Amino acid sequence: MTQFRFLTAGESHGQGLSVIVEGLPSGLKINDEDIKLQMRRRQVGYGSGGRMKIENDSAEIKSGVRHGLSLGSPISLWVENSDFKNWAEAMSHKPVNDQIDIKKQTKIVPGHADFPGALKYMHHDVRNVLERASARETAARVAAASLGRIFLKELGVVVNSRVLSNGDVMDQTIYSEVDWNFVENSEVRASNKNLETKYKNAIDLAKKNRTTIGGIIQIVASNIPVGLGSHIQWDRKIDGQIAQAMMSINAVKGVEIGNGFSNSHKKGHDVHDVIVPDINNQKNFKHLTNHAGGIEGGMTNGQPIVINVAIKPIATMTSPLPSVDINTGEIFQAPYNRSDICQTSRACPIGEAMLILVLTKAFLEKFGGDNITEIKRNFDGFINSHKKFGNSQK
Repeated sequence: MTQFRFLTAGESHGQGLSVIVEGLPSGLKINDEDIKLQMRRRQVGYGSGGRMKIENDSAEIKSGVRHGLSLGSPISLWVENSDFKNWAEAMSHKPVNDQIDIKKQTKIVPGHADFPGALKYMHHDVRNVLERASARETAARVAAASLGRIFLKELGVVVNSRVLSNGDVMDQTIYSEVDWNFVENSEVRASNKNLETKYKNAIDLAKKNRTTIGGIIQIVASNIPVGLGSHIQWDRKIDGQIAQAMMSINAVKGVEIGNGFSNSHKKGHDVHDVIVPDINNQKNFKHLTNHAGGIEGGMTNGQPIVINVAIKPIATMTSPLPSVDINTGEIFQAPYNRSDICQTSRACPIGEAMLILVLTKAFLEKFGGDNITEIKRNFDGFINSHKKFGNSQK
């Protein structure tokens, strides 16, 4: 069995994005439409910028799949950038003459990666940083995760997401009461009509004020077994892996598992999830609550995994902040590049993608095999082993 991993390459205005996914088993039914669906979900959202009107993302499979079935070998995908035709010379991999407009950028944007990136890699044109640091790269992650989603579906796992807040407008609905079909059809991924209106109003107000707003997204994975991750070593704790994956998403500045932050203000009796016997549960036990968000001691406990992700407002604004030229030190207004007013709804499928990629790796480590049938057999055997617990009471 090969360890699961993925790798992306490409720039925002380059020819496209390459993805290599390694470690998936053979025998998975890979459908182009399933991949296209996930790519489309990343593109829609109220408050999105102009780039999404240009791109019509799809991920073309280049290798690793034959006649609709995964081979067990690396799967490569290609996501073409439609906008490249307008940047062919500026983003050419070949040297160009001095008369060509290479769209050089030397004015930095506060909150972007361009300042530390320019100094770290000694770039005097910050476009060399922002092209790769752009959230455009997340299209490749969603493409990779679309394959992971197919794998997890074989084991019954379902992953959903919603916007928990836009600016200072907060959703108080708990995840177990959410109508996920409504969320999926909402432009702002709100859980009800009243909240949808408030979210849109917050975005409209930000646009009117020539600024941007962030928010919180929530990702929920259901039908998760006990025992993904481990308490044995720090880097095997699945909550640490999930937190790192979420923090890798552009503009993310905080991650909460379960009620992590609010739990810190409460007493222990109000926080910890009581476990009781339940012969109707596949584990012979059940938790009465899920304040822990489905993870205890670095391992999944059989409850839904609940992740809240805090996203800062996008740094590029139509009313820019003061900044400097990276080469001369002169003070300028920060440049404006086409961007979203609020990215929370579009961030939801990306958050799903990162959780899916972590869970895919964890499932393969726990139930590993080279073919999906072998993995499902291992998975079923583990689930059946739970019945050996909780039956020895006298």
